[in-house]
Amino acid sequence: MNPRIEKIRDEIEKIKVKMNRGQLRLRELEKQLTDLENADIVAAVRGVDIAPDELAAFVQMFKDKQQGAALPDLAIADDNKSGFPGGSQADGKTDSADAALHEGKNRQNKYNDEEDSI
Repeated sequence: MNPRIEKIRDEIEKIKVKMNRGQLRLRELEKQLTDLENADIVAAVRGVDIAPDELAAFVQMFKDKQQGAALPDLAIADDNKSGFPGGSQADGKTDSADAALHEGKNRQNKYNDEEDSI
């Protein structure tokens, strides 16, 4: 048999092995990325001091806004100063969704700044 053919077959086999290793590494890195992104999301959500039902309402409004749907009129009643269904929080705080989101972004920015300085 032609020695060049055998050499090319060997090289093809080596490249296939490298590709398989690369695909495994890629899957591993993608999983790590997803895990870290999820951890950041959980940390950001936990850092916002709002009730779970208020967070759910905020997320739904955000989704609606992203899809171009008209946002509901959030007339703020005296007993519902947060602007969300359910009124003020159980501990008496009446943070608005914007203030809570702003606070969460500030915490996230502080976290990012600390990472950049390392």
